[in-house]
Amino acid sequence: MAVTAPLTRPSQNETNPPAALSRPEPLPADPPVANEPLVGYTSDPEVEQMLREFLMTRDPTLRERLVLTHERMVRYLASRFDSRLVPHEDLVQVGYIGLIAALDRFDPKRGGSFVTYAIPTIVGEIKRYFRDQTWVLKVPRRLRELGLSLRKLRVDLEQQLGRAPTVQEMAEVAEVSEERLLQAMEADRAYNPYSLDAQLLAGEGDDKGAMGDSLGAEDPEFQRLEDHDALRQALSCLESRQRRIIRYRFFDELSQAEVARRMSISQMHVSRLERQALRQLRQLLAG
Repeated sequence: MAVTAPLTRPSQNETNPPAALSRPEPLPADPPVANEPLVGYTSDPEVEQMLREFLMTRDPTLRERLVLTHERMVRYLASRFDSRLVPHEDLVQVGYIGLIAALDRFDPKRGGSFVTYAIPTIVGEIKRYFRDQTWVLKVPRRLRELGLSLRKLRVDLEQQLGRAPTVQEMAEVAEVSEERLLQAMEADRAYNPYSLDAQLLAGEGDDKGAMGDSLGAEDPEFQRLEDHDALRQALSCLESRQRRIIRYRFFDELSQAEVARRMSISQMHVSRLERQALRQLRQLLAG
């Protein structure tokens, strides 16, 4: 009887992102290797035989059994990451994805055991998940990667120089322009935004209310300025007589009869030119 591995799609926490985010704590310098005591996993001849059979047959049922057999290893590796950003079970499911990839790609002819190959594959999958899915704002990948490396770079330079490094010094070490470095620093701040519900404090420590309450509302005059500029450009496309009629009728608020007297033409002619001008203005403003 086939056993189905508990694989589900990791949730993205998109609808209600956490108010404040912190970086996942990285793994030690090197992940454990097969001959290190790995919690929850011990070498089993039966498992090794099952793996050899799977590598020969690629039987999906055997793969499911192998996934369940290595469940404790996956959970152990997932537990070594900070799960404050992402539910622990989501990290476990991502670890399963890495385990399945390791099973499909493992080649014993290249030497080494399956566990030695699987651990960095699982760890890499979890790290990619943190890199790509735990940002509240979408930032270009190269800026994300540069921004994530800046903290370590800053610490290293502070130790070497005995002071805080300048932007120019950091840019030279990172081999990027100062403008690019500043963009990456801004992108890094997007990883840990402030919540609009965060409470602001006055100088004496008194509560000033939520941050969202201090944000200004949209000024309706900006839209009026845009509309006015669009109308001005559209009016410039009309012929001079049409522009005069529009100005008299809608800016000076004259009647068609008064416009006709001023321009020494008939009221019917004014009406016809007005309709033509308005139709052309609608087309210009719509296009």
